Amino acid sequence: MPELPEVETIVRGLEPVLRGARIAAVDVREPRLRTPIAADFTARLKGRRILGMRRHGKFILAPLDDGAIWLIHLGMTGRLTIGSPDRPDRPHDHVVLQLADRRLLTYNDPRRFGRLAVIAADAVPAETAAGIDALSPALTADFLFVRSRRHARTTVKSLLMDQREIAGLGNIYVNEVLFLAGVRPRRRAGRLTRAESARLVTAIRTVLGAAIARGGSSISDYRDGFERSGSYQLRHQVYDRAGEPCRRCGGPLRGVVVTGRSTFYCARCQR
Repeated sequence: MPELPEVETIVRGLEPVLRGARIAAVDVREPRLRTPIAADFTARLKGRRILGMRRHGKFILAPLDDGAIWLIHLGMTGRLTIGSPDRPDRPHDHVVLQLADRRLLTYNDPRRFGRLAVIAADAVPAETAAGIDALSPALTADFLFVRSRRHARTTVKSLLMDQREIAGLGNIYVNEVLFLAGVRPRRRAGRLTRAESARLVTAIRTVLGAAIARGGSSISDYRDGFERSGSYQLRHQVYDRAGEPCRRCGGPLRGVVVTGRSTFYCARCQR
C-alpha cells in the first residue's frame, strides 16, 4: 500500500489543485526516507511552479517550470495531502511545502519507506526502473504471454507484481485480479495459456478501474490528497478473507504465502 488505484486517486485529486501552483517554501523535517532526501532538494523545489501531475506505476511525477521532475513514491505508508495554513503538525510530517497561496502540501510517512527527489526529465526511466503501466494500452495479452515465457519458472503472482515488467500492481490488487481471472497465484507463469493471459489483462483493467472509481482501498494508512478514505476494501473478493466463504461459489477461501507475501484464493474458482 498504496498501489496504483490509490496513487491514481491522489493524482486525480491533487493535479487540478496544484497545476500552476508556486512553491514558496520547503521544510524538510526528516530526510531519512528509504532513499535519503538529497541535500539540494529544498533549493531545487523552492520558487518553482508545478506544471501538472501524472502517474506511472506507483510513482507520482510532477513536472516543474525549469524542466525538472519532482518524483514522489509513497512507499508503504506515505501520504501526500493538501491543507490550510492552520493545519496542525502531526507525527511523521517529514516534508512540508508552503505554496504561494499559503496552503500546505504535506508528505507524511510513519515507516519512511517512500522517496522524494527532484530529477532531470530524461532520468525518469532509470530512476523508476518501471515497466509498462498496468493501465497502458501497451499491456496486451500477447505482451503478458511473451513475458510469461521469459519468466516461466516464477509464479504468476510474482510476475504480475514485478514492477520492471508491469508497473503499479501490488499485493492487494494482484490477489483480486487472479481471482477474477480464475488463475491460482502459485501457478508457474510458463503454464499460462494465451486465453488466460487475455483474461488476466481484462481482469487487471476491470479491478483497477473499479478500485479507482471508489477511491482505492483504505485498509490501514491510506488516505487521498484531501485525507479522505477509499471504499474499495468493502468489495475485496479474496484479499485478507482466508477462511471466509467465496462470494462466487461459497467454498472457503485459502491463505498461503507466495514469495513472502500473504496470498488469498479460492481453490474451486481458480485453477
